[in-house]
Amino acid sequence: MDNLVEIRWHGRGGQGAKTASLLLADAAFNTGKYIQGFPEYGPERMGAPLTAYNRISNDPIRIHSNIYNPDYVVVVDDSLLTAVDVTAGLNQNGAIIINTTKNGDELKSLLKGYSGDIYTIDVRKISIETLGKYFPNTPMLAAVVKVSGVIEEKDFLKDMEGSFKHKFAKKPEVIEGNMKALEMALKEVKKI
Repeated sequence: MDNLVEIRWHGRGGQGAKTASLLLADAAFNTGKYIQGFPEYGPERMGAPLTAYNRISNDPIRIHSNIYNPDYVVVVDDSLLTAVDVTAGLNQNGAIIINTTKNGDELKSLLKGYSGDIYTIDVRKISIETLGKYFPNTPMLAAVVKVSGVIEEKDFLKDMEGSFKHKFAKKPEVIEGNMKALEMALKEVKKI
């Protein structure tokens, strides 16, 4: 399975990392890919670190385990950089995507010698501007799509709009903000 892409998400309970990994799996599935999206819990409480995973491929996936050597790591909360070894097993040819306002030097010192690509995005700013509250999962979802290229952006946006229309059928005012958050994140994720 040369086309297999493995993604590991690091977040805290209540930030939507699990939901984002499942939304990515759904969007990839809807474009004809084979997918896996699943969480791994420690203590199940609000604010506790959690890990979620995605496998996405053009071929059937026969692996059924956690992901130990991901191509991409998504860090939804930069406080996890000192609490969890987010770069453990991370493929040096892959990338890490971090929700942060820290500069490159600060991040490199926290990433334990990781020498692969590092991408950052200020999800708080995007979320507050587009949604009026801090919901990090929607912009982080777009950032991972942009960096990894696992789904064409136009297909991703179309699928997410349909998903939001279904999920927020009784709150249509939420759809526009979420779509703006996705579009803004696709433009604002930056390589350092």
